[in-house]
Order: sequence, then C-alpha cells, then structure tokens
Amino acid sequence: MTTAPELDVDVEQHQDQQRKTLNALRFAVVPGQAAVAGSVAVVSLLAKDLLGGSDRLAGLGGAAFTMGAAMVSIPLAAFMRRRGRRPGLILALLAGAVGAGVAATGGQVRWFWLFVVGMFIFGSGQAATLQARYVAADLARDQDRARAIGAIVWIGTLGAVFGPLFTPVEQRFGEWLGLDRYIGPYLFAGALFLVGAVVYLVMLRPDPLVLVGGTDPHAERTRPIRQVRRSYGVIRSSPGAMLGIVAMAGSQAAMVGVMTMTPPHMKDHDHGDLSAMVIAVHIVGMFGLAPLVGRFVDRVGAVRAIQVGAVVLGTGTVAAVVAGYVPAMIFIGLFLLGLGWNVGLIGGTTLLTASVPKAARVEAQGTGDLTLSVCGAVAAFGSGFVKDAAGYHILADLATLLAGGMLVYAWMTRLRLSRAGLTAAA
Repeated sequence: MTTAPELDVDVEQHQDQQRKTLNALRFAVVPGQAAVAGSVAVVSLLAKDLLGGSDRLAGLGGAAFTMGAAMVSIPLAAFMRRRGRRPGLILALLAGAVGAGVAATGGQVRWFWLFVVGMFIFGSGQAATLQARYVAADLARDQDRARAIGAIVWIGTLGAVFGPLFTPVEQRFGEWLGLDRYIGPYLFAGALFLVGAVVYLVMLRPDPLVLVGGTDPHAERTRPIRQVRRSYGVIRSSPGAMLGIVAMAGSQAAMVGVMTMTPPHMKDHDHGDLSAMVIAVHIVGMFGLAPLVGRFVDRVGAVRAIQVGAVVLGTGTVAAVVAGYVPAMIFIGLFLLGLGWNVGLIGGTTLLTASVPKAARVEAQGTGDLTLSVCGAVAAFGSGFVKDAAGYHILADLATLLAGGMLVYAWMTRLRLSRAGLTAAA
C-alpha cells in the first residue's frame, strides 16, 4: 500500500484525513439531496399549474434549474481552484437557498417568470451537490477513487428518497401557512441548503483540495468561455476523458427527460397520487446501489462499466414504454433508469478524473458538470414539447436511442484504448 502521490504524509494520516472528508460530505450531501429531490418531485406539477394545465412548457422549471447548475459549474470550479472546495461549496449552497425563496415567491404570486428565475438560481445548490463527488476523489488513491465517489453518491440516497416522501407533509405545511399547495417543498429546500452550508463550514477542515496541492491563489481569472474551450481541448486529447464526459452527459439527458414528464404522465392517467412514490423508487435506483456500483467500476474498469450502464439505462426506458400497457412497470422502469444513470455517472466521473492531468483536473471537472447540466436542461425543456406533441412513449423511445448511442461510443472507445494498450488502465 502506498500513499497518494500528491501527499507528503504517511498512509495512516492520509486515510484519517480522507475519512474526515467523507464524513463531512455525508452530513452535508444528505440535506442537499433532500432539498433537490423534494423540489424536483413537484417542479413540473407547479409549472403546469402556473401555466393553466399546459404540458408544453411544464419542463421549463426543471430546465431552468438544470441550466442554473450548468452556468454555475464553471465559475464555481474556477473559484475552487483559487480558494479551495470548502468556500466554493458554501457559497453555492447559500445561493441555492436564495433561489428556493425566489421560486417559492414566484409560485405563490403566480408569476411564472419569477418562478423560472428562482429555479435558475436554485440550480446553484445542485451544482454544489454534484461537486461533492469530486471532493471525495481529491484524497482518494487511484485504486479507490470510484469507491470513494460511490460512497458519497450512495449517502445521498437518504436525502434523495426522503425528500419526495416528505413532499406531501411539506405541502400540507405550506397550506397550513396559507400558501399554495406546491410552495411548501421550496421553503424546506432553502432551509436544507442552509444546513448543508453550515456542515461544510464546521466540518470540512482542512480543505482536501488544498491538501493535495490542487489550489492556486494566483490562478489566471480567465473568462468562462475561454476556460471551457481550454478544458475541452484537454478532454478531447484523451479518448478516456471524452468517453467519461459522454457517459455523464448522455446518462443525465436520458434520465432527466423521462423523469421530468413521468409525474404529469401519471397524472394524465389518474395516478398522480403515486407519482411521489415512483420518483422515490427512481431515486433509490439513482443512489441506493452506489457503493456496489463504485466497487464494480473499480473491479471491471470504467469503460466496461459505462457499457453496462448504457444497457441498464436502455432497459429502463423500454420498461417505461411498456408501462403504458402494464402500469406497474413504471416503477421498474424508473428504478432501472436511475440505476443506469448511477453507473454512467460514477463510471464517467472516474474515467474523466483519471484521464486528465492534475493541473487541469478541477477545470475539466467543472466543464464535465457544465456539459452534464446543459444536456439535462435541454432534455428537461424539450420533454414537455415531445410529450405534448407525440406522447410519453415517444419521449422514452428517444431516451432508448440515446442509451444505444452511448453503448456504441463506449465500444468504439474501448477498441481505441485497446489498440493504444490503455484498456487495463482505463
């Protein structure tokens, strides 16, 4: 056993610091995921209500939320490069709490545009939640990186599952305060983001990115567009990094597109009361098996794991289509959809992190999350149009095609890496 190459401390000190970092992440990620999941469970329903029952723009709230996370990812990564993980995560969560308040206000006064603005700002909290998996990898050894990422993705299960399950209680609390039905979850989301910020403030000491020498207080303050171009140049030079970003973004787009329209689809068939349960099952698939997924990625390699994730993702979308004929299949389909996303996210994150030089790693991670979030935003925005024009089953069919494309791309990349003698490393 050897120490991580970036550290000048012995193995025991390194492992102790990694344990402290993971514990801080666990206590912060749970409320953060609860805030996100509880709001996602009602975002399309609130948007549809504000729009007078129309599906066409019902995905705009989710799209704004995802686009907000995308737009924050690059400046957040640049800020962390100069100042460290801890101040960046705290700042993003505070912004997310403000966004929750703005979204709640927009929903209550029936101003759809203000609700969308609030959801855009709310995406900052999602950006912080996504960045937590990179923080877990900062101090991890190469052979343990996927396992560390999986451990943090998994702990989010507690918040991600209980968020939607407590949504009815939060709705009743909002009604008790005299607010509209869907406003309560946003009030709770803002409070939960604040809890996560306090946890990072108190527990994430010392900063893991500072310990590994990943910060530079004098780093160039480049414009976001220039930073993205530079990061994409680094990513394009590595087949493994390109596959990593494709796996992350493709999995996100397929998952978000189908998930966003599932509650309205169920409401159309008089099953709206079960939509929170379906989203909870879906989120169990997204996070519940993450430790096993992390071990699986470490064991078989990230490239092969991404291939498996694409197959699971495609199976879930097919099951969602079949659900039109066998309603119980919607639970199975959404679970598999979440599980396929989980494999793609962990495999893609691991491969991207391992495939770029250390000096460019933080910026490349930010660019990866930008791509992931933009693709998710496009999928969320377009999902309402597709459902309204062609039906939910066509939306799921498009996600199946996307999963198939990921499978083919992963197979081609594996061939390229094999010819270069890099398959084992990947």
